[in-house]
Amino acid sequence: MTKDNYSQKIASFHKKYKRMPSYAEIMELFGYKSKNAVFKLINKLVESGVIKKDRHGKLSPANLFGEIKVLGTIEAGFPTTIEEEEADTIALDEWLVADSEATYLLKVKGDSMIEAGIMEGDMVLADRNKIPQNGNIVIAFVDGGWTMKYLKIHGNSPADKAGKVELVPANKKYKPIVPRHDLKIAAVVTSVIRKY
Repeated sequence: MTKDNYSQKIASFHKKYKRMPSYAEIMELFGYKSKNAVFKLINKLVESGVIKKDRHGKLSPANLFGEIKVLGTIEAGFPTTIEEEEADTIALDEWLVADSEATYLLKVKGDSMIEAGIMEGDMVLADRNKIPQNGNIVIAFVDGGWTMKYLKIHGNSPADKAGKVELVPANKKYKPIVPRHDLKIAAVVTSVIRKY
């Protein structure tokens, strides 16, 4: 069985169950009789960049879904004549996710970030390890609730006293949130994903 066949079977499992298979499920999936064979397969797939394994042995997709051709650029202003030219290939998960252990997806509910191009139903990728900077879109726990807003820092850091930090919506219908008691910046939004 080729690397692509292994990738396709694991990708199908991931698509169906919305998670990576366990070691026991991989053993069953490929008809292996021993866990040692599964460990060898996983190590080969990690070496070839198909999947990732964290320090606890947990599996996650790496380049499970393959690469997509980049055919060039497209003008978003005035139309121009562009000939199709294969420039490169790119794996979307590698392009969108810098640190898979620190990154998670959230489904957007509400319209407070529409002027930032983030609509209800979109998915956002959030990175826990990225240091929040003034102007970042962040995932924040503020005064007992979770929200996604622009971070506006009036002082030196997000840890400054309440009143020096605001969470600013990207919709004129909403007012900025000034923390009264608690503020914890959990992650920085790095990407927005939308299906049409």
